[in-house]
Amino acid sequence: MISSLHGTVLHTGSDHVVLETGGVGFSVFVPGDVAHTAAVGERLRLHTSLIVREDALTLYGFADRDELEIFGQLLSVTGVGPKSALGVLAHLTVDQIAEAVTAEDDAPFRRVSGIGPKTAKLIVVQLAGKVRPRVASTPAAAATATVDQVAAALVGLGWSEKVATEAAAQTAEDATDAERESVPALLRRTLAALGPGAQRG
Repeated sequence: MISSLHGTVLHTGSDHVVLETGGVGFSVFVPGDVAHTAAVGERLRLHTSLIVREDALTLYGFADRDELEIFGQLLSVTGVGPKSALGVLAHLTVDQIAEAVTAEDDAPFRRVSGIGPKTAKLIVVQLAGKVRPRVASTPAAAATATVDQVAAALVGLGWSEKVATEAAAQTAEDATDAERESVPALLRRTLAALGPGAQRG
């Protein structure tokens, strides 16, 4: 079982990276935010899950172990395959998934491409009691109302909930107190940080 990889990025795509480690290049499917931030020539560590099928061996990689664990739990849900589970993690953070399950709210899952109403409901039902929101311990996790509004605005502009939430929280960490209290100011700074070439969806 390949449980992690640490190597040099040889190639990036919209949903995968090729990571060279020990002289071997591994193609790994990853959430969009990982694919977008990975840069050719840089070092990258991924926590991975190897999915074995009759006709293929496929690697899925994540930036942290919490995402890997949620990926495994999503795969235990009836009707959820690796691509669908990856799609959920491309649009929602680990905490957003846990909060939705805890609140018995399947709406966030229904907004993920490839997840229908029945499967969304099954995710909430079958993961109940298995996932819980992490205790907020960083500014990124303890998002203020301003950060939430900026993230919502980014979603309205086409970014996924995950990318929007993480970008707004990261920008808030580096912003001045005045910028953190102003939605327009923080939104402008976040859009500048994302850049014109930032990946949406």
